[in-house]
Amino acid sequence: MKRSTTTIRLAAVAAAGALVLAACGGGSDSGSSAKKDGGATKGDGTLTIGQLLPQTGSLAFLGPPEFAGVDLAIKDINAAGGVLGKDVVGVKGDSGDTDSGIAPAEADKLLKAKSDVIVGAASSGVSLTVIDKIMSAGTVEFSPANTSTSFDEGDYSKPDLYFRTAPSDVLQGAVLANLLIEDGRQNVAILARQDAYGETLAKEVTKNLKAAGSKVAVSVLYSEKNGPGDSQITQIADAKADAVLLIAFEETTTVIPKLVQAGAGPQDVPTYFVDGNTANYGKGDAASLPDGTLKGTKGTIPGAKAGADFKTRLATVNPKLKDYAYSAESYDATVVSSLAAIAAGDDAGVAIAKEIPNITKGGEKCDSFEKCAALLKKDKSADIDYDGVSGPIELGKTGSPTAASIGIYQYDGKNKIAPVDYISGTI
Repeated sequence: MKRSTTTIRLAAVAAAGALVLAACGGGSDSGSSAKKDGGATKGDGTLTIGQLLPQTGSLAFLGPPEFAGVDLAIKDINAAGGVLGKDVVGVKGDSGDTDSGIAPAEADKLLKAKSDVIVGAASSGVSLTVIDKIMSAGTVEFSPANTSTSFDEGDYSKPDLYFRTAPSDVLQGAVLANLLIEDGRQNVAILARQDAYGETLAKEVTKNLKAAGSKVAVSVLYSEKNGPGDSQITQIADAKADAVLLIAFEETTTVIPKLVQAGAGPQDVPTYFVDGNTANYGKGDAASLPDGTLKGTKGTIPGAKAGADFKTRLATVNPKLKDYAYSAESYDATVVSSLAAIAAGDDAGVAIAKEIPNITKGGEKCDSFEKCAALLKKDKSADIDYDGVSGPIELGKTGSPTAASIGIYQYDGKNKIAPVDYISGTI
């Protein structure tokens, strides 16, 4: 398939067919802000990277590439001399999902292991259950995959110890709407999980579609625990839409057969996925569907193209790796944190957090830990701008990227996904 890179700038107002940068949408309440100066004010000299990533649960398919990204970064960092004269230490934990509710206990384990930075969680909903706990301990939470706008709103809109390398759903919502419009879809049915992720992304897509002159035939939210009921599937089928957008996680393997039975499956109505369910569903995959079920279905995943060299290097830490979603974002979160510790001369989370934004913008360009660390070693006051394998990063005042890429993927007859385009944009 053709692979290209297209650059767009999201605008506040646009004519039909153009992208619109809508105001931040809703989501779960973010809760109270955490202490910015909690925990140790001075590190113990060893940078410890905790990993709160999905080994189980509805996003378990994202675990292998995310763990691999962190593991490769630690391997590269230590090969280049480590941080503050010592090797970086990695500690793993399972974030599970919001249904299992294991993340708080796993976060406690990582904090007990003296994690200065915790890379994770993948799910926005899970991160909202641990963010205050982590930041109150004076530890950085650096997610490679959170996309909910909740982290840029309310108390979390202030500078703190939370960062992410994945763009918010403001960007994914705009790209999704633009993809639907470019494909000629004028009457879209949306079926989404009723959680911080699903509600926010559905709202962002809806705003952008309506601003461009398209209609939303129906927008149905279903229980994240129970999945859509028969009446909700019927709502989607009865809408007679010209496209169906399914915002889901692993329940996709049960939702799609229901849509097929109702005459609203991917071979009946053009179907679109999002990052939460754009996995491989072929024979031999963790979850599968009959061959041909998803042929032609498109989906979006935040993140830049994973280059051949990066994939080869990932294989050195996980030879069985097949999916690469958020591997680059996980790698870059680890590298940025390590460079920030060097710039601060301290591995304490609070010290690292103060330096993280500066590492990603405005200084001398460098594209690897080794090169960036060399600049800092040469001049402790050096101003560097790390551009990583996931893109330019460019973290803003809320700790979120202000520039990022969204990949557009398409399924073949074996229910395997492959990228067809990459859209880069600024927020």
